[in-house]
Amino acid sequence: MAELLTKKERTELLKIARATIVSHVSGTPQAAISSTLKGLQAEHGCFVTIKQRGQLRGCIGNFISDRPLWQLVQEMAMAAATRDPRFYPMRPQDLDDFDLEISVLSPLEKIDSVDDIRVGVHGLYIVKNTYRGVLLPQVATEYGWDRETFLKHTCLKAGLPENAWQKDCEIFIFSALVFGEK
Repeated sequence: MAELLTKKERTELLKIARATIVSHVSGTPQAAISSTLKGLQAEHGCFVTIKQRGQLRGCIGNFISDRPLWQLVQEMAMAAATRDPRFYPMRPQDLDDFDLEISVLSPLEKIDSVDDIRVGVHGLYIVKNTYRGVLLPQVATEYGWDRETFLKHTCLKAGLPENAWQKDCEIFIFSALVFGEK
């Protein structure tokens, strides 16, 4: 996935995400945004993560897209800033100190064995009935988790018992091109 986007395209996506958040949260009209960069026209899923003082402040994404990547990044940036149910919507004073990270996703791949999970390479998406939980690949690395701990935390995020991954769950993996402002 590393060759998916050029440095210029990554920089452009970060600028689009930041401009969208600042405009929306501050209530100022946003200048029209578009991009002609080739890599930003592709239809990939993505997550936008906002951190304040190194702590998670919002993270929302979508696994699939039917529009150019730059447009999905714009939509997910606004959602991460204002609709992550774990946090209050960002306010103008929150704009003083935040950093962005974007994860551009590969397609989901259903696995039959947890042995297929490579910690630090794969993200997890666990589904059981109406319960769903996702953790990006970098989360396991940031916390120093092994495979089983990663599976347990993804189950907990889905609202399931931590050992639910051992039976009757669908487990999907994906990889991500992760880049940020820091």
